[in-house]
Amino acid sequence: MEQEKYFRSADDTELFYRYRPAKDGSCDKAIVLFHRGHEHSGRMMFVADELGFDDFAYFAWDARGHGLSPGERGDSPSLGTSVADIQAFMQHIEREYGIKAENICVIAQSVGAVLVSAWLHDYAPKIRCAVLTSPAFKVKLYVPFARAGLKLMYRLRGNFFVNSYVKAHYLTHNKARQESYNNDKLIARAISVRILLGLYDAADRVVADAQAITTPI
Repeated sequence: MEQEKYFRSADDTELFYRYRPAKDGSCDKAIVLFHRGHEHSGRMMFVADELGFDDFAYFAWDARGHGLSPGERGDSPSLGTSVADIQAFMQHIEREYGIKAENICVIAQSVGAVLVSAWLHDYAPKIRCAVLTSPAFKVKLYVPFARAGLKLMYRLRGNFFVNSYVKAHYLTHNKARQESYNNDKLIARAISVRILLGLYDAADRVVADAQAITTPI
C-alpha cells in the first residue's frame, strides 16, 4: 500500500514523498522516480504500476516548490539547493529503509532529469543506473533572445515568475492522462526565473562535462 511521508533536507526543510513497498515483501532494492517541472510525485506512480517489478520498492518525491512540498510554487533558493535535496532524499532512503545505493535505479523526466543529471555529475553517487527520459537540456522559449532578456531582467529586478505554455497533449497521447493533467490542482504553471536560468546553466555545464558521469545511463 502506498504511503505518504516526509524527509528532512540539508537546510531542515521537510519535503514530501510517496513510498510503495515491494509487493513481494523484498526490501533490498528500489526505483526512485523524479517528476517533470510543474508536476508532483502523484503523476509518476503509474510507472510503478506499469513496470510490474514486484520485487522493487518505489519512491517518488515532490520537489521543493511542487506538489505537497513547501516553498513558493515553481521556485527554490537555487538549482543547487534542489540538487542537494536529491542527495538528502537518497541518503534518507539508504538510512531509513536500509537500501544500498548500488541497488537503486533512478527514473527521471524532463526538468527532473536535468536535476538528476546534475546530481550524478556533482555527487557521483554509486547507484545502479539512471534512466533520463526527455531531459530538458533545452527549454523552448517563444520569444527571440528570451534567455538573455530574462537574465538581464533578473539582474535588474531580482527573482520573478513566468508561466509555462505546455499543454497536456504535448506530453502524452494517453487521453486519460491528458484529462487528469488538465484537472490536477497540484500542478503549478509558474516557474521562477531563478530556477529557469539555473536549469539552462546546469544543462550546459553537465552536457559539456558529460564524460565525468560514470553512472550507467
